[in-house]
Amino acid sequence: MLASGDRMKPGNQPMWRLFRRPLQAILGAWLLVSGVSAQDVPGAGARHGIAMHGEPALPAGFDHLPYVNPNAPKSGRITLALQGTFDSINPLIVLGVAPDVVPRYVLQSLLMRSQDEPFTLYGLVAQTVEMPEDRSYVAFNLDPRARFSDGTPLTSEDVRFTFELLKTSGKPLQRSLFGLVKAVTVEGAHRIRFDLTGANDRELPLIIGLMPVLPAHATDPATFDRTTFTPPIGSGPYRIKEIRPGERIVLERRPDFWGADLPVLKGLYNFAEIRYDFYRDANTLFEAFKAGLYDFRAEGEPGRWSTGYDFPAVRQGRIKLESFTNRLPKGMNGFVFNTRKEIFQDPRVRQALGYMFDFDWINRNLYFGLLDRSTSYFAASDLSAYEKSPTDRERELLEPYSRDLVPTILEGRWALPDGDGSGRDRQSAHKALDLLKEAGWEIGRGALRRKGTGEAFSFEMLVNSRQQERLALNFASTLSRIGVRARVRLVDDVQYWRRLSRFDYDMIQWVWPASASPGNEQRNRWGAANVGRDGSFNYAGVASPAADRMIDALLGATSREDFVASVRALDRVLMSGFYVVPLFYIPAQWVAYSADLRRPEALPLFGPNIDFWWREPR
Repeated sequence: MLASGDRMKPGNQPMWRLFRRPLQAILGAWLLVSGVSAQDVPGAGARHGIAMHGEPALPAGFDHLPYVNPNAPKSGRITLALQGTFDSINPLIVLGVAPDVVPRYVLQSLLMRSQDEPFTLYGLVAQTVEMPEDRSYVAFNLDPRARFSDGTPLTSEDVRFTFELLKTSGKPLQRSLFGLVKAVTVEGAHRIRFDLTGANDRELPLIIGLMPVLPAHATDPATFDRTTFTPPIGSGPYRIKEIRPGERIVLERRPDFWGADLPVLKGLYNFAEIRYDFYRDANTLFEAFKAGLYDFRAEGEPGRWSTGYDFPAVRQGRIKLESFTNRLPKGMNGFVFNTRKEIFQDPRVRQALGYMFDFDWINRNLYFGLLDRSTSYFAASDLSAYEKSPTDRERELLEPYSRDLVPTILEGRWALPDGDGSGRDRQSAHKALDLLKEAGWEIGRGALRRKGTGEAFSFEMLVNSRQQERLALNFASTLSRIGVRARVRLVDDVQYWRRLSRFDYDMIQWVWPASASPGNEQRNRWGAANVGRDGSFNYAGVASPAADRMIDALLGATSREDFVASVRALDRVLMSGFYVVPLFYIPAQWVAYSADLRRPEALPLFGPNIDFWWREPR
């Protein structure tokens, strides 16, 4: 294999090209005898993995991933639990509420993401991948051993079928991205090429590599976009054994799984059976864990972590508690303004309401002081622009939009309002009222009212859990001090997700997680094209040319330096828009689990993942 910088450049061609015709004749004769198509043979630029920036950390021929135990025993059952319900097992479409068990365990993608690198993929269904420096195309050479669970070979035609199906019937982001592909060419039973000419999206080859592959012979395009409980056929390590709608999903490991010995899968998928139980509310979910009804729990409630785990199973050592620190950026958790609503279209209004959130008081009184403030859309990482001076590259990117930016945010001198910790900070209230007055609102007749019309400032906060309700009620109480009436409405999961998909709300609490390599998901969150697209994650209704330009820049960055500058520039644009009231994040991962579960000592960049744990044999 050629060095990465030499692939396919004139003057650096492999020696066999000097004798191209004789070699092709010999190769063709061999292929004729062997029954293999010449188009199935990987090209000279084939490699074992690709990275968003730079090169993969692991060399070709690696034995196993560095964060797994390749000798982990393969036995036992693990029971997991999720809050809520489900009305489908197909999470690849818009309709329905479905867990991710099918693409995670039943289906497989062409490549698999490393949990220890920002954005690097290694061969899975595809043995190797080819991609030029300009990323104008990507070609995958499939493993001829790959089989679906019914014994049917997985071929390039299945990949093409899946791509076309998801491009027309998949999630909005997938449809948008796959629409950038100029052409798909099946070049053999085990080779497929995607022409990306003109896409101008360096992440797109990796997104295609993560596409789950469906069996063309067992998938009906006419009904694919409908909810279903029919267990799918996949090429992954598990098959669905049992489905009880809204209650349980059970998976069993396939004894005939084709990829069990792949280096990228050694030490993964160690449980013979995986069972997911579903619980309607958070309290029932926790009580089930205390009763030993499931084995692994990621805790997200500070009060419960502080005081709720003093029960017999913990005291007796049957349940272990651990706090892990991952190295990922912390995303944005906030009260989100729906700027499609007229009342929130003025950024001064949005900024003003942010003054009324007293983080120190909330953290101390509701969350035992365990949380950190969400200061950025990429907090606690080098991607955050918060209180950092801009680089020359950031200034260059932002210069055409400087009039739309808050100068102190651009210069890294702005800080979130923090209050005095009393929950009734008068100075913050005065600052909020000054901004509201500039925006055309003033106190009158016991409420904040619009000048000229007398319309009262009133809106609804939509929540779907008691935890969200408690926080929203506290914020609503604080807002009442400046005459703002915020009504808190708690709805069930079905109504909540239906309203979110149609942007039918004034304010919600939402968390946009951040990855070590932000990419196309940023367009779905902040792109102007997604403001009116049902099902997108642009919940704030951001329609900013500056945000669109920064997303283009981060997707087109060829070096880590340019990438970081582009992400920080996007961070400054979003902070300047005051689209959310920033809340907080948990600085660690709190985990409680059955004492007979084991994990590798080394934890990857992304933190603990149950897929490389195992159960100690009894």
